Amino acid sequence: MTLGPRLVIAGTHSGVGKTTVAAGLMAALRIRGLTVGSAKVGPDFIDPGYHQLATGRVGRNLDSFLCGPDAMRPIAAKAAAGADLVVIEGVMGLFDGLGSTSTASTAEIASLLEAPVILVVDASSMSSSVRALVDGYHRHLEHNFSSGLAGVILNRVGSDTHEALLKEALVDHPVPVFGVLRRDTALVWRDRHLGLVPVVEDPTGVEASLRRLAIAVGAGLDLVALESVARSAPVLRTAPLPAARRTHGPPVRIAVMTGPAFGFSYPDNLERLEESGAELLEVDPMRDAALPEGTQGLYACGGFPEIFAAELSANETLMADVKAKLASGMPAWAECGGLLWLARSLDGHRLCGVVAADATLGTSVTVGYRTAVVKRASPIAPVGAVLRGHEHHYSTLHPEGTAFELAGRAGTRLEGWASPTLIATYLHQHLGGDPAPAERFVACAAPANSAPPP
Repeated sequence: MTLGPRLVIAGTHSGVGKTTVAAGLMAALRIRGLTVGSAKVGPDFIDPGYHQLATGRVGRNLDSFLCGPDAMRPIAAKAAAGADLVVIEGVMGLFDGLGSTSTASTAEIASLLEAPVILVVDASSMSSSVRALVDGYHRHLEHNFSSGLAGVILNRVGSDTHEALLKEALVDHPVPVFGVLRRDTALVWRDRHLGLVPVVEDPTGVEASLRRLAIAVGAGLDLVALESVARSAPVLRTAPLPAARRTHGPPVRIAVMTGPAFGFSYPDNLERLEESGAELLEVDPMRDAALPEGTQGLYACGGFPEIFAAELSANETLMADVKAKLASGMPAWAECGGLLWLARSLDGHRLCGVVAADATLGTSVTVGYRTAVVKRASPIAPVGAVLRGHEHHYSTLHPEGTAFELAGRAGTRLEGWASPTLIATYLHQHLGGDPAPAERFVACAAPANSAPPP
């Protein structure tokens, strides 16, 4: 596998407008006739959806905590396959990573990929100070990761005068300015408590916004120079990630939740299930009356069930079908939103009742990387196994369950529900670096004589 032209769009802080710039740049380069690959640093489900709409290709995630640093180049190479260049959107600020370290930060990922870094600066409330900001980021990156910034994009600039002041402050700085984007409410996307509104809820509206954004980016940024920076990255060769072991026998039919309420699934996870022998079948819990015919397992991924709780609760036939099949022994793997859907209720709306707990939406967020020690065996891991994941939710479940002992910066706690055929947890895993949970789940859903060799 080969990793060719690439660049990283980084920010000074969260909310700087990285997604706007990155997705707009992807769309603008595509209009110029380039095939653009995309990736997002960190555990994000929403931004890659915008990337996919901008590029017409699957968006990937690059996370060295979830997948391990050795998986970063192979995953990036998958994003680059068949593309002229790859645009990688950073996470939070350039150096923000695990706790107070730079592990899993945009800077670390850029270093692992030897990718040029373009810093997006929110210039809305500064003029001459921009020089100190750019200088500090450039020197810190250079000192800690051997290579400084490759360029700067000035975002949310207010006027011609404001633009002139910013450029004058940076006129003789070694980091070049590759363009300016003005403040424009027409280029602002809707968001909610976990970030941007997912594309699946309004693909037509997002597509129209991307067209406007691509025009603005094409007019405000030097696309030729940015492409040249991407092509300055050295060509890297990397071995593909080890494939999952395939369960013997015919494909195992796994239903995957989709639709407006459930769109949070990493492409790599779905690919790992397929490598393990699964045939993936889509089911929309808001509209479908039953699981697809012949379903042998359910992957209930995350999403926003709290936004659609009334509609989900009204689909009683599907919930009854799922509850009956799971009671008869069909395996299920539920993450976050899928966990809530399997619970008895969510904010008073009756749901599947597979998990003997009730969920409520609060105002404080639970977020961060987690190391999980398995306390109860499930279809994805035996007791004692150690998994890595991430959680990000405003809801709470009562009781929380005892499947995992989750350790994070704030301490440890027990959570999740498990049995030999069920795992339902707030923990999101990315299987790019470890296919074992997918292998075990597909084997659990397969007929007894179809399991892979030990």
